[in-house]
Amino acid sequence: MRLGFLVVVASLVLAGCSHNAPPPSGKLSDSIAVVAQLNDQLRQWHGAPYRYGGLERNGVDCSGFVYRTFRDRFEMQLPRTTKQQTSLGTKVDRDELMPGDLVFFKTGGGENGLHVGIYDTDETFIHASTSKGVTRSSLDNVYWRKVYWQARRL
Repeated sequence: MRLGFLVVVASLVLAGCSHNAPPPSGKLSDSIAVVAQLNDQLRQWHGAPYRYGGLERNGVDCSGFVYRTFRDRFEMQLPRTTKQQTSLGTKVDRDELMPGDLVFFKTGGGENGLHVGIYDTDETFIHASTSKGVTRSSLDNVYWRKVYWQARRL
């Protein structure tokens, strides 16, 4: 009984601290299932080389990897380019990220200076890196922290 009381109190405290970030859409609402799908996708694609405009394991760009992940793993049709993907869903604060949220970075100037990945867990995201191919990276990395721009929840 005491444990139940503590769970209720902790839930109320956490609810009181919550922000107004929207919940994920239906196919992304189960965080455990989303993380499992993202891990499977990374296992299949890990190390696939970066190729601008690519959509296949022999070469994929960042928005192509996001496009393929959501199509293949969540049966969701997203736009193909990073610029188009920046207008999807609802903007969320970095401290409210959930698995499946899109994370965007300003890595250079102009439309080609944008980068996108998919938030995983524990301050990490999966993406197609120009230098490492498909990989998992930390948002706490000095470079990614510096160029972080926004996150969107679908």
